[in-house]
Amino acid sequence: MSRRLLVTGGAGFIGANFVHHWCRLYPNDRVVVLDALTYAGNLSNLKLVQEQENFRFVLGNICDASLVDKILVEENIDTIAHFAAESHVDRSILSPGAFIQTNVVGTFTLLESFRQYWETKAQPDKDLFLHISTDEVYGSLSPNDPAFSETTAYAPNSPYSASKAGSDHLVRAYYHTYKLPTIITNCSNNYGAFQFPEKLIPLMCINILMGKPLPVYGDGKNVRDWLYVNDHCHALDVVIHQGKPGENYNIGGNNEVENISLVKTLCQIMDELAPDLPVRPSEKLITFVKDRPGHDRRYAINANKLKTELDWSPSMTITEGLRLTVQWYLENHDWWKPLLSEEYQAYYRQITAAVYE
Repeated sequence: MSRRLLVTGGAGFIGANFVHHWCRLYPNDRVVVLDALTYAGNLSNLKLVQEQENFRFVLGNICDASLVDKILVEENIDTIAHFAAESHVDRSILSPGAFIQTNVVGTFTLLESFRQYWETKAQPDKDLFLHISTDEVYGSLSPNDPAFSETTAYAPNSPYSASKAGSDHLVRAYYHTYKLPTIITNCSNNYGAFQFPEKLIPLMCINILMGKPLPVYGDGKNVRDWLYVNDHCHALDVVIHQGKPGENYNIGGNNEVENISLVKTLCQIMDELAPDLPVRPSEKLITFVKDRPGHDRRYAINANKLKTELDWSPSMTITEGLRLTVQWYLENHDWWKPLLSEEYQAYYRQITAAVYE
């Protein structure tokens, strides 16, 4: 049975990769993207699907209830894949208000519009509200702690993670109070094509290509579980088709790596694949900087529930995924160079002054 999806934040990093995945595998489905095209949203991320007959892009904000209502009715939407979010911890430290507005108020607006629309439908059982969240809602782990599971208590430590925790709680409440068919997924750190250059991996790739310092927080031993974005999209596909409403599913890459080790691996791959680097070996660019406030020490995802119940597991090792990612940034200068605007450079200098020094 074909679906009619509304993808919020579909011009962003993970959202755009999901749209490409869905349009490629399900060409008969209708895909509508709603995106405000703020700094991390980029319409060029969708240029390969924009001309497809079953695709539509709508410029707008998820906090605009009348617009959301209109799209749901006009397009007869049955599935919302909710990616839209402010998502960078450093930005949340500097400007937390935007995170509350988008992540909490925006999610509430979507839920309320979808609930009212869903309650009027003749066949509401096929509908789904999929909320894409983060492992950061669980807080921080010590080196020997077990990985986060779906029953781990929430303990967010930054304005970003607190805002995502709040949105998770709203989604859960709408299932239990109104029986709205919702599913929450909590993923580990994503990487891959189309990622905005403030995030760790694209920042390191681009700084290496430009011969700029590679800032590493603290001692560099903070640990993250890395999930290749294509694996994430496949997991979301499985959850949409097979997941059980009211459930949470953790999505991880089974790739726990210290930040400093990740950066050194990126340097080695760059040295191999990019012969004309301004500084070689690129490890010489690594610069340890002051740790950021509330920096979680370790994240790790236990994705056994997805594996045992829905038969999903990640396919990409961290080394394989990093090589593909580096190659993409090497081949797509025309994508990332325009993003290095004066506005971005001013933001980067602000972050440097507020956090790094």
